[in-house]
Amino acid sequence: MSLKIGIVGLPNVGKSTLFNALTKQAAAARNVPFTTIEPNVGVVPVPDERMEKLRVLSESAKVVPTTIEFVDIAGLVKDAHKGEGLGNKFLSHIREVDAIVHVVRFFADADIIHVANKVDPTGDAETINTELALADLATTQKLISNAEKIAKGQGADAKEATAQLAVLKKIEATLEQGNPAREVELTEKELELVQTSALLTMKPMMYVANVSESQLHDTFPENFLPLSIKIEQEIAQMSPEDQEIFLAEYGLTETGLNRLIKAGYELLGLITFFTTGPQETRAWTVKKGSLAPVAAGEIHSDMQRGFIRAETVAYTDLITLGGYAAARAAGKVRDEGKTYIVQDGDIFVFKFSV
Repeated sequence: MSLKIGIVGLPNVGKSTLFNALTKQAAAARNVPFTTIEPNVGVVPVPDERMEKLRVLSESAKVVPTTIEFVDIAGLVKDAHKGEGLGNKFLSHIREVDAIVHVVRFFADADIIHVANKVDPTGDAETINTELALADLATTQKLISNAEKIAKGQGADAKEATAQLAVLKKIEATLEQGNPAREVELTEKELELVQTSALLTMKPMMYVANVSESQLHDTFPENFLPLSIKIEQEIAQMSPEDQEIFLAEYGLTETGLNRLIKAGYELLGLITFFTTGPQETRAWTVKKGSLAPVAAGEIHSDMQRGFIRAETVAYTDLITLGGYAAARAAGKVRDEGKTYIVQDGDIFVFKFSV
């Protein structure tokens, strides 16, 4: 499963520096607006301390983590939906991602240009959110116009267009108030009717507060993840041993990047299951609520097509009891069928026939 998180924000808020730290790639990060023109894409492993314990238990030759793609998207500015700055080209890049990390600058530094010549986190966040909402409003109004034409006809297409029109009108009303489409309460059926519309504000979003060293322990709104991106870039270049010492000096238990990756994983509504044995311990990704055959299909399509059952044990049970033999003796290893809903941390051995 390949899922993308786009990093967005105004120019010079630290997007490319964050991307570099996340991916350890050399994306350009300079003190001028619009350094990023074409989006940079990097594949980032999802940190998971459970994998090492499984590796030791299974004496695995290697571990293979699950991953997320991060996309560094150019800075947006006021009136981007009208083509200002680098405009609609970059709005289209946001359409291609599954979720959004919105970087907001909280630190003050006279040496780093701010497009508005002042640090205003609330105003900056509103600028980006307004641009996304206005771009969506234009898209929604075009969709309404098309649906109205089809709804005047006859048959199944007209009936579906009429239903879609009702949903689009609800979304339009929310966008006109400057609110994101994700705030509209929709049923599963209603979501299906608009899922191909690629609305920017329908995508899940989280905020990163790019702070100074002195702001690290300040209090921030619940939906903001405070990171000193400058410090995180330094940490990313260190050995694991030096990282541990550095983090302890700041009273931190793990890097901000790890917290961001985990939060991004959760933002996408993902969970992890494992396979483990002498050859390898591997993490796999599925959406929350996925059934066992879907998980099997992440490994190989034949496993999903010919799914018979899944031998299943919870990670905590396997580790606590010290291995499969003890877990079986304790009745913790189960056979699950096609209707089993995968739980985070499940360890599977799939039985299939094709």
